[in-house]
Amino acid sequence: MLLKDIVETSRLIGEVSGRLAKIDLLAACLRRARGEEIEIAVAWLAGGLRQGRIGLGYSGVREAIGAAAASIPVLTLVEVDAAVDHVQQLRGSGSGAERQRRLRDLFGRATREEQEFLLRLILGELRQGALEGLMMEAIARAADLPAADVRRAVMLAGSMTAVAGVAAREGRAGLARFSIELFRPVRPMLAQTADDVADALVRLPQAHFEYKLDGARVQVHKFGRDVRIFTRELNDKTDAAPEIVDAVSNLAVNEAIFDGEAIALRPDGMPHPFQVTMRRFGRKLDVDAIRDSLPLNARFFDCLYLDGAPLIDHPQSERFAALEELLPPVISIPHLVTGETNAAQAFMEQALQQGHEGLMAKALDAPYEAGGRGSGWLKIKRAHTLDLVVLAAEWGHGRRSGWLSNLHLGARDPATGNFVMLGKTFKGMTDAMLQWQTQHLQALAVAGDSYIVHVRPELVVEIAFNEIQASSQYPAGVALRFARVKRYRTDKLPDEADTIDTVLALFQRQAG
Repeated sequence: MLLKDIVETSRLIGEVSGRLAKIDLLAACLRRARGEEIEIAVAWLAGGLRQGRIGLGYSGVREAIGAAAASIPVLTLVEVDAAVDHVQQLRGSGSGAERQRRLRDLFGRATREEQEFLLRLILGELRQGALEGLMMEAIARAADLPAADVRRAVMLAGSMTAVAGVAAREGRAGLARFSIELFRPVRPMLAQTADDVADALVRLPQAHFEYKLDGARVQVHKFGRDVRIFTRELNDKTDAAPEIVDAVSNLAVNEAIFDGEAIALRPDGMPHPFQVTMRRFGRKLDVDAIRDSLPLNARFFDCLYLDGAPLIDHPQSERFAALEELLPPVISIPHLVTGETNAAQAFMEQALQQGHEGLMAKALDAPYEAGGRGSGWLKIKRAHTLDLVVLAAEWGHGRRSGWLSNLHLGARDPATGNFVMLGKTFKGMTDAMLQWQTQHLQALAVAGDSYIVHVRPELVVEIAFNEIQASSQYPAGVALRFARVKRYRTDKLPDEADTIDTVLALFQRQAG
């Protein structure tokens, strides 16, 4: 398959607005791919390289593009993928210049349209609408398989490209091999938002309530005394939390996978701010030196695997019962099962008094939807918050001169793959935050002038707000009122940001 086939499919996807039309285009392209081309095509059409980052920033990649371009398309997918492999693997003195040289050679063999595609692909700016959800549907359609089977396999495998290849070559029997396994982390289940405990109990008449902690999401795998800790991005962070390793390795169970939070607590049991937990959890050096002064604690709320048996399809009530039987109370999440609003509200007040964010409400019969934002889990906070993506930032004035200050905020549109702007805010920022965001946003810059810097939509920020109001100023017809920055969610990917569907549902509930 030629690169031009992917470029043309990407262009067509960007020109159509309907979900089904996009899936049809993707599926038709995947049917034409053969062998290794399938994995490459899936990665590129979903907007990323199989190799991830290649070691060159925005200016470095731009400089690699020469004025010349090929007159006819000749590059194949496999050729380009191999060239990117070589670039990504370069190390040592002079590797930056050599990366540029090799990229320049590659771009010189590409047509002008192919150059533009590759540039946006390498820089992570390819937003033509092929989000993961659409791509999973397309993989299923191309292989004539149920979409549910493909979604499940992707969530368990943690790799859409690997599943695409197996689906095309082996069909449903091949997908059946994907199961939850020790030391292969799965994507965490996510929650929708409820206005309060009363709203949660309307949607879940009998619910399992538990404290919502403001910590770092962790998935802990245990085999004998071998314990490993994975983040929500599926990265291995075992070395960062030896005290959690010790606590889990001593449990009287041989094989298990737990889902929970790592959190730094003060001596009185109150939680440290999220940023303090992340500073400790993200530490790579001198862990022993800080362990005594800032210990990390685990609080688990789910059990996904137990002594050879996957539990993700079991109902929430059974999974938590297994967890409760295994864990001492000190590392189990405080919880309450009730259908009574007063009891749930009292439990909410108890969580808040102990310094936590609020509550989670979970359906007793809900399976564990790895990677999904299922309706069986609801988060309840006292303040309304949304996880949004920074689209641009304006340079500050006066005391904020020299800092990027006013943020442009966007919610994810699952139908198009783009981000829908909901408004701006310059509120809630400390000087340290202003300094930090200026540095990070400039690293993500794709265009700008003396007034505004447009950035790649990668940085997730938690925004508190008073209400959602109708607005003709923004594309979705709504805007956040009194929006203010609560914190940056460096532990979250942009695909985990709240969707415009969530925002509009909150607006409708608020209006009704």
